[in-house]
Amino acid sequence: MRVTKFEHATLRIDQSDETLLIDPGSFTTPLTDLNTLVGVVITHEHPDHWTSDHLDRILRDAPGTPIYAPSGVAAAADGYEITVVAPGDSIEAGAFALRFFGGTHEVIHSSLPTVENVGVLINDVLYYPGDSYAVPEGIEVDTLAAPLGAPWLKIGEAMDYVLAVKPRRAFGTHDMTLSVIGKNMHRQRLQWATEQDGGEFFVLESGDTLDL
Repeated sequence: MRVTKFEHATLRIDQSDETLLIDPGSFTTPLTDLNTLVGVVITHEHPDHWTSDHLDRILRDAPGTPIYAPSGVAAAADGYEITVVAPGDSIEAGAFALRFFGGTHEVIHSSLPTVENVGVLINDVLYYPGDSYAVPEGIEVDTLAAPLGAPWLKIGEAMDYVLAVKPRRAFGTHDMTLSVIGKNMHRQRLQWATEQDGGEFFVLESGDTLDL
């Protein structure tokens, strides 16, 4: 299984000549080469994790591709056919077994509404929490896509999250709100946290891949 990181929160997963997309949002450039696409996962309704422009392009290139997301996305993405998922659900999309965790977006500020958020475990190997610190209970996480920067993120809490998950491997995502200096600083902190339990941290820029 190969994961490709794109700008901000978007991941592409390839296995057995099939492709899964996660969170194609507003900070991500148009995605191409989608003829093997079998599913799209959207973790929550904020625009940095999905846009109608992305969905329109995706569905034009890969008609009928199922979209899996919590009910808040289904409400926001009016006119799109969304398969609603919630924590505890398990589904299969082509070669990909998906298990969903979490339920709630991390708090940005008390003045802003709380929205639904699902983390997703792919083939029992790669876990992406979306915008949350939800730990997938009872799961030994092989590879964690760990958020690096966000309005809701404090680096000490992000470090504690990695320490709690104890992944064998980790890489940073959700990073377009950071400067180059800030991104590298946060990577160093998450690398330290990953290494505390013997894990390895990988630096992925947009377009970089990691074989799992």
